[in-house]
Amino acid sequence: MCIAITDLPASVGVVDLLLVFVKCYHTETAVNGALSIIGPSTTVLSLQNGWGNGPRIAAIVGKGTRRPRRLLHSATVLAPGHVLHAGQGKTFMGELDISDSPRLQHIVQTFNAAGIAVERSGQVLKEIWSKLALNVATLPTSSTVRVTADHLLDTPEMQELMKGLLREVVAVANAQNIPLDFNERWEAIAGLLRKLAPNTKGSMLQDVEARRQTEIEVMCGAIIEAGARLNIATPYNHAMID
Repeated sequence: MCIAITDLPASVGVVDLLLVFVKCYHTETAVNGALSIIGPSTTVLSLQNGWGNGPRIAAIVGKGTRRPRRLLHSATVLAPGHVLHAGQGKTFMGELDISDSPRLQHIVQTFNAAGIAVERSGQVLKEIWSKLALNVATLPTSSTVRVTADHLLDTPEMQELMKGLLREVVAVANAQNIPLDFNERWEAIAGLLRKLAPNTKGSMLQDVEARRQTEIEVMCGAIIEAGARLNIATPYNHAMID
């Protein structure tokens, strides 16, 4: 299959679907740079880590155009134009109002027809916060002590640190009527870590080692923001930010 690629968005014309696939701190620049291809009927789909990219996108293109999702994949940029798809998982998409809209059905069908497994979800916020819980518990911890993710369960001390972070995620989620369960999330996170290949590095550890800016603001930072708004203490996430 031959895919046309350009770095001149204006040459493309208005599109049906725009994927935002950049680090959180490039979100506004990327979307503003793509305004020439966004029309009244364009759907803007964020495929990004953390929580907070949606409002940034909505502030530029409007709330009605964006769709939330949960993505369980990992990849590493090896060189310009070369990406290693290191870990595969499910991708969930849904409407914030939990409706099964024709637009959502069409996008999901298009992805699946292209060989990219996508499922519709009537609880997309739960799916997104489930992934956020995984990120918050594993990425800053791994990065802070410079240990690969497959070793995060090696000590009871690290497990307690991850559990402390997870409890705060669950607390702020539940306060927003997002039904996360601590025991279910911990078992899922621990189960995933036990299955990892040796020397598996999360995205944040890769960023730290390369001296790049990390995405901690849309992970632990999102939990701190929600905690402050809901009057819930988040000392573990504060410690990771510090």
